[in-house]
Amino acid sequence: MKTKLLACVGVTAIFVAMTSVANAQISDDVVRIGVLTDLSSWGRDNSGPGSVEAAKMAVEEFGPTVLGKPIEIISADHQMKTDVGVQIARGWFDNGKVDAVVDIPNSGIAIAVHNLVRERNKIALLSGPGASSLTDELCSPNTVHFTYDTYALSKVTASAVIKEGGKSWFFVTADYAFGHQLEADATRFIKEMGGTVLGSVRHPTNTADFSSFALQAQSSKADVVAFANAGQDTDNAIKQSGEFGLVQGGQKLVGLLMFDTDVHAIGLKAAQGTYMTTASYWNMDDATRAWSKRFFARTGGMPTMIQTGVYGSVLHYLKAIKAAGTDDPAKVMAKMRELPIEDTFVHGGKLREDGRVIRDMYLAKVKSPEQSKEPWDYLDIVKTVKGEDAFRPLSESKCPLVKK
Repeated sequence: MKTKLLACVGVTAIFVAMTSVANAQISDDVVRIGVLTDLSSWGRDNSGPGSVEAAKMAVEEFGPTVLGKPIEIISADHQMKTDVGVQIARGWFDNGKVDAVVDIPNSGIAIAVHNLVRERNKIALLSGPGASSLTDELCSPNTVHFTYDTYALSKVTASAVIKEGGKSWFFVTADYAFGHQLEADATRFIKEMGGTVLGSVRHPTNTADFSSFALQAQSSKADVVAFANAGQDTDNAIKQSGEFGLVQGGQKLVGLLMFDTDVHAIGLKAAQGTYMTTASYWNMDDATRAWSKRFFARTGGMPTMIQTGVYGSVLHYLKAIKAAGTDDPAKVMAKMRELPIEDTFVHGGKLREDGRVIRDMYLAKVKSPEQSKEPWDYLDIVKTVKGEDAFRPLSESKCPLVKK
């Protein structure tokens, strides 16, 4: 009797396993993920080839297949041009059988592609763009905003600097969606904390000469000069502001969006003391150090938060496909919201109904050359800010997906 029972259990187990495989549905028999990034312009170092490698590292960690089907990573350069980015994404969806698009640094491009993703019923895993409107009035059931946004960057950084006496501010702002949103979000928090904004100046992206903008910031006599830009624009702006003596004159410099790669490019001597907010840092613990050293061996640099976000978002997407038993976008998005987000850099993260991933953020201060103990040892983590305190609360949300 016992033997018959065991045999019955064994047959049942085999049947369940076979049924599970039979019910697994992967469109076109491949899970194809497209990394749409900047491979040739001013955001290349912060995303670019490193984002492509980070996506590949996520697949290697997960395994080469999901539900018995291969996982393929492809990539393309949007050149920081909206029309190019949309054209690539449309071709991927219509002809390339791409299931999910990843990264997309540049908020203007990301907003356009995010709208296309909803139209084509695909999935967007956004790590590169920062515009908080992506999960506010522009929210979509098909988009995951994984890493950071202008709301969290400005709230965490502005709060810290004002507490240190930086009451009056002047902005040097990139003239596109991300820069405008970052300045607007920061202005809100500055005023809520009793600070003032004395003025701002806008510059085109990929600007080499910031001398006139630095002089306007200097003449404003603001306590704080805040750079609402990214990539090489941030590097050039901070370097040239240093050359014009803003720090020596008593003004604080704040990079509202800065990465380890920016500090590396600027140098500790020029960047020391600058406050920044980040979603990850390579030197947090043994696990982040081990992952980052593998990444360094492949890319020659330590990972930015955009690149670790690409890794984390791809890994979470693959876990959700496995749990859902299909790559159907609606079912996968439901699983992505249901499953906790756990990877090397995110612990206990959660995807909200507005598409915003709630995860801890870190206030950091750039070290002096004397404080740095090894290559890429650039940041002191001053404070950990819980995700619930860093990102926009649902009570303020304009997202129509949020139940009021």
